[in-house]
Amino acid sequence: MKKSIAMVAALILVASMLFAGGSSEELSFGTGGDQGTYYGFGSVLAQRISAETDTKVTAVVSNGSQDNIEMMDMGYNQLGFVQSDVMSYAYEGTNLFEGNAITNFSTIGALYMEQVQIVTLDPSIKTVADLEGKTVSIGSSGSGVYYNAIDVLGAYGLTEEDITPTYQSFGDSVDALQDGKIDAAFVVAGAPTVAVSTLASTRDVYLVSIDDEHIDNLIASSPYYSKNIIDASVYGTDEDCQTVAIAAVIIANDDVADEDAYNIISTIFNDKDSIAASHNKGEELDLEFAASITNVPYHPGAAKYYEENGLTVPVK
Repeated sequence: MKKSIAMVAALILVASMLFAGGSSEELSFGTGGDQGTYYGFGSVLAQRISAETDTKVTAVVSNGSQDNIEMMDMGYNQLGFVQSDVMSYAYEGTNLFEGNAITNFSTIGALYMEQVQIVTLDPSIKTVADLEGKTVSIGSSGSGVYYNAIDVLGAYGLTEEDITPTYQSFGDSVDALQDGKIDAAFVVAGAPTVAVSTLASTRDVYLVSIDDEHIDNLIASSPYYSKNIIDASVYGTDEDCQTVAIAAVIIANDDVADEDAYNIISTIFNDKDSIAASHNKGEELDLEFAASITNVPYHPGAAKYYEENGLTVPVK
């Protein structure tokens, strides 16, 4: 009799955990390099979600957007930070995913804008056109940064062959700039970016602006870009930098439980003030912006939270 009562009590406990939205599985969250915004902000989000809900999330270092999608596809991670353009490439099977579409993921939410930052220590490099003939880091081969760099160079009539390209991470790019091995580097991340801030603490950093005409041309051919300003105060530059930006989006494998997806997005926005106190990207959180993705459907668990707040998003 006592044994039967104990068994019933155990079953009730398990059932209560499940109906409370809990999950026994720890979710791995692919972010980016340890000097990038993805990892820093992703770590804050993972800690907050794990502390406030039964959903346990661990932020892991990765090679960024493409790697995060591929690692999710292989079952190593369940969540990932991605650039909105790279997310589209994967879902549609284009560019770095040419002929190999990956569609087994859903949108959780767009969180902030990632600026295309063209960083140099050479004040004579004032426009993208000035990069011709220079040694320029354009991101890891096949990365989202690489395609952003090619897009921006192309808007000025330049190709990869018009520069001496290197293919480096943010941290390696900054080291190469510091050592005089490269003339400029493309960094695509939310500003301020740790690697660039570290460089700016010891050297005079310059950001290369993109003028209105070339931004308009770029947006016309690649509508996932939008005009963006990096304030001079961000890195202590002499003037504001006009550039383009894309959305930083959290995605989830379709197998992630609805309760977990709901816990993730609800914690981010219910606790956004506390999150903002821990990381400046939290100040950019906006629920309508989070619900603005149209090219990849939302996870049903996340969609439930948006619906509770009067927003309708596309769902698989």
